[in-house]
Amino acid sequence: MIENKGLLARLLLVVLALIWGSSFILVKKGLVALGPMEVGALRIVAASLCLFPFGVRYFKYIEKREWVYLISVGFCGSLIPSFLFAFAQTRLPSGVTGILNTLVPIFTILIAALIFKHKQPGRAYLGVVVGFVGSVVLVMAGGGGLAGINYYAFLVFLATVFYATNVNLIKEYLQGQKALAITSVSLLLVGPIPIYFLLAHTDFIEKLGTVPGAATSALYVTLLGVMGTAVALIIFNHIVRLTNPVFTSSVTYIIPIVAVGWGLIDGETLNLMHLGGMALILAGVYVTNKRSKGPVQNKVKVEQQELAK
Repeated sequence: MIENKGLLARLLLVVLALIWGSSFILVKKGLVALGPMEVGALRIVAASLCLFPFGVRYFKYIEKREWVYLISVGFCGSLIPSFLFAFAQTRLPSGVTGILNTLVPIFTILIAALIFKHKQPGRAYLGVVVGFVGSVVLVMAGGGGLAGINYYAFLVFLATVFYATNVNLIKEYLQGQKALAITSVSLLLVGPIPIYFLLAHTDFIEKLGTVPGAATSALYVTLLGVMGTAVALIIFNHIVRLTNPVFTSSVTYIIPIVAVGWGLIDGETLNLMHLGGMALILAGVYVTNKRSKGPVQNKVKVEQQELAK
């Protein structure tokens, strides 16, 4: 039975990495016929509607003091990053975006130390430095000097900061709630915003019937919202129950490989600087998370993966 559980956990981890690693190519496909505002809004609408039954179910279990934090989680962990990634990928390859997303654990540790005053081992700061060096190499991979910087990468940096803030908010203020409750209720709270925006401030409905490929792009984004949030969350929680937080957090290292793979299949190219930057970022994440002790650090790593997608 133990061996079967171990095999199932590994298979589920691969499936989870495939889902989350595919998020960036799905955004790219959504942008073929839809604008970034439409892609960002539709992604959250799809996720919110998919998890609506769970949000309604857990609504009554939320304590009064937790509402402000759940709203913050909705904005930091879902709504704002979805728009930032959509705008970033109008000028940034999906594979590179997937690599930069791996900075989330590094920012999580940094925010925990600087804002929430949690002490971190020296290796954590070393990992932060290595990761930042890798990100600099990555954004300059298009050419030499400042002329080679793709400034849209800073939108991804900002998104990962929001994701990392989200993790720390959960760790500090929502530890008593189940992960599914946090995700579904937070999406329920912010969901009306993108619904209103999509219907009242875009020509999304008109595009579906008049713009070639719009329906297909919308399908890609809907798939992203449903699979990348709802289904992935269920799989993630099951892996945690089968194994432990350390094993589950290893998905961090597989996601960029999947993202880069999809990018290459779709005709994107990577040079040696891209690969070098990717290697440095992953090394920074590894050093930052190496031999974490205690439930606090392990909880940070797990929640980062669960709620940053």
